[in-house]
Amino acid sequence: MPGRRTRPFRPFLLALMLAATLAGCAGSSGQPSAGTTAASGVKVTVAAKSLPAVGQVLVTSGGYVLYMFQPDNRRTVTCSAVCAGTWPPLKLPAGATVAAGPGVKQSLLGSDPDPSGGRVVTYNGWPLYTYTGDVQPGQATGQAIDLNGGPWYVLRPSGAPLDPGP
Repeated sequence: MPGRRTRPFRPFLLALMLAATLAGCAGSSGQPSAGTTAASGVKVTVAAKSLPAVGQVLVTSGGYVLYMFQPDNRRTVTCSAVCAGTWPPLKLPAGATVAAGPGVKQSLLGSDPDPSGGRVVTYNGWPLYTYTGDVQPGQATGQAIDLNGGPWYVLRPSGAPLDPGP
């Protein structure tokens, strides 16, 4: 239009649009999403993988390391709300089943109710979580850190946590 002046594209708008796009794609990163949906016939797979510095540990089908939270005490999910924002639980969507991938014992897999709704996959009684600090598959940056109310450890395929001890 004659006489109409347009504003130049601002770099901060580009950054905002990129952040919104990445947030919307979080579920495609391979990390499990926090939501539950009807998933008849879908399997949530837990596998074992050898990683530098920690050895054989449990991972998601996308290769993200799975952690246990010591305050869960092999009984119930205690990480919810703000805690679950940092440590997303491995959710079992309604109608889905949990499956053992390579190196994992099917007999140790199960699920527990999530206080936020739905179910969380368990291994040897421990509810399983990923860590938002692990930005790519194969990282274990949450190993042995004390955050959100207690210590976090990766789990061995035996079902024992990798506790570095005193």
